[in-house]
Amino acid sequence: MSLLKRFFGKTEASDKVRVLSKADYAQAIKGGKVQLVDVRTAREFRSGHIKGAKNIDFFSLGSFNASFEKMDKDKAVYLYCQSGNRSQKAAKRLVKMGFETVIDLSGGYGAWSR
Repeated sequence: MSLLKRFFGKTEASDKVRVLSKADYAQAIKGGKVQLVDVRTAREFRSGHIKGAKNIDFFSLGSFNASFEKMDKDKAVYLYCQSGNRSQKAAKRLVKMGFETVIDLSGGYGAWSR
């Protein structure tokens, strides 16, 4: 625990973002009652996605922010992209927006679809 967190109650962004393996991610989203978001482009999403995922393109900043503002910030958000790079950037953005728990898929959709 950092000194800042211990003395001032500050939470670091890394405390709010977790990366799960394909197996753990699949178990976590089982049942479908989660905020599951694919942050790839619409074209990538149409080529294949995880069942139940909502597509919110990371590169469309205006609609990205507006879409996430409508979501429950106290409930975990499960993100993925193609490889894990964009979803990590998206996770950091969501923490700045006030989301408490962001879960990322290790290796992204590429790992999921293998």
